[in-house]
Parts: sequence; C-alpha cells; structure tokens
Amino acid sequence: MTERSDMFDRLKGLIEPFNKKGVAVTDSTTFAGDLEWDSLTVMDFVAEVEDSFDIVITMNMQAEIENVGQLVDAVTKLTD
Repeated sequence: MTERSDMFDRLKGLIEPFNKKGVAVTDSTTFAGDLEWDSLTVMDFVAEVEDSFDIVITMNMQAEIENVGQLVDAVTKLTD
C-alpha cells in the first residue's frame, strides 16, 4: 500500500460518520455535490480532520478543496 492510499483510507474513515447518503467515496467524490454537505457539516468535518492529524487547514485551502482526492493531497502535504 502506498502512503497516499493509507491517507485516503484514514480520511475515508473520518468521512463515514458524515456520509448520511451512503455515497461511495472515491478520489473524485465532491463534498458539496456528491455528499451534499452544508457549510456546518464542512466545518465539523474540517475540525475532525485537524484534530485527527494535528494540523491546521486554512480557509484559503478549504476554498480550493472540492473533492476527496484534493483533501488527501492537502493533508498529506500538511503532515509531511
């Protein structure tokens, strides 16, 4: 398993409690479109990710992250 796939699996695990629609999560899964998350859900999820990885995801970064693959790449970069 690659480091990226490990990160994907960890983040997918964090997504699951927020995945009320039971959407299959892939790199291209979007938070607003596919998962239908509102801004409050996004903020709760971001807090969960930040706590789990002991990182800070800035508002500018959040604005650029639209799908799971982009999140995996961003968190990987922040934890390196």
